[in-house]
Amino acid sequence: MNYRHAYHAGNFADVVKHTVLCRLVEYLKQKDKAFRVIDTHAGIGRYDLASVEAGKTGEWQGGVGRLFEATLEPQAATLLQPYLQAVRAENPDGGLRRYPGSPLVVRRLLRKQDRLTAIELHQEDAARLKALFAGDFQTRVIELDGWLALGSHLPPKEKRGLVLVDPPFEEEGEFSRLVENLRRAHRRWPGGIYALWYPIKDRKAVAAFRAALQETGIPKLLDIGFEIRPASSEPSLDGSGLVVVNPPFTLEGELRVLLPALHRVLAVEQPSRWTVDWLAGE
Repeated sequence: MNYRHAYHAGNFADVVKHTVLCRLVEYLKQKDKAFRVIDTHAGIGRYDLASVEAGKTGEWQGGVGRLFEATLEPQAATLLQPYLQAVRAENPDGGLRRYPGSPLVVRRLLRKQDRLTAIELHQEDAARLKALFAGDFQTRVIELDGWLALGSHLPPKEKRGLVLVDPPFEEEGEFSRLVENLRRAHRRWPGGIYALWYPIKDRKAVAAFRAALQETGIPKLLDIGFEIRPASSEPSLDGSGLVVVNPPFTLEGELRVLLPALHRVLAVEQPSRWTVDWLAGE
């Protein structure tokens, strides 16, 4: 599976991922103490929804495009505000032309004491990301293999924060790499919050991934699944997931409000479902 982000920016998977990301950052902001967010596969930071790449798939229209036109229950709408504000900030004239990637979503939410480390391996993408954040002393952009960052950049000096691991799934074995690198990162920084994104395409591979995570012995693993259609006869992105390690105590309750509201807007075929499951408790 090739998940180069310019083709998929703003799709249903981004909506769910960035909504959860915002809830995690908002929780960290409840204490005055500074924190750091480390984005290991940061991309270019900002995406043009009118680009050739976005136009080839049109996926954003079934994601953030649908959400912008939806009427939501008040509680869900309140929880979605940080995310929607980050998107609206990219489109001050109204409508939808640009979509913020995860580093830009995070940066919109940070306070003056908080920091962002955005890591990107692809040279051209890293250069665009550096240009986007030029002069921003709260953001450090590093051209590096994001998997290496899970060793060399942990723990951050703030000793509080979040690591987003959102690999492109361009190569075989990415599920195994997620498990092994989480194991390594957790040994270095067991108290950090980790959010691991994965595609729901090969259901057997997803089940094996979840089982492998359980076998690590790492406590506090919350698995979030979001499917927009039943399993396809031909391989396709039927859903996406996010495993959160050390989730805030508030997160599960927020998800049980947010996910059904988002599912009503974003699901395209039934039966499909959303799930919140503990792979490991305390």
